[in-house]
Amino acid sequence: MQIVKAALLCGTVMLASCSSWVYRIDIPQGNFLEQKLVNKLRIDMSREQVLFILGSPVARNPFADNKWHYLYTLDKNKSENSRTELVIHFNNDKVSDISGDFEKPEEFNTPLGS
Repeated sequence: MQIVKAALLCGTVMLASCSSWVYRIDIPQGNFLEQKLVNKLRIDMSREQVLFILGSPVARNPFADNKWHYLYTLDKNKSENSRTELVIHFNNDKVSDISGDFEKPEEFNTPLGS
């Protein structure tokens, strides 16, 4: 009887230790953006032009639609997480500024067509 108990205990310990080796898939969420897309943004762009370049934002505020948030998170195996954010600021339905984790393009302050 003690041999059976010892075998069950040993089996339980072995199974518990294997559970940390289970493969967990990466979980991407949101808008994946690259700097080369952000480099296409210019001051005074319309909302339609921004949608054409970046796609639909993850978050819009229905009560104050002067900011669009582009968020991207990647959860890797519980230990490594990455998050990037780009916020497009609008004034009178035109791009007025950008902020977040991307560099502002050198030509950002030069409107298209100038």
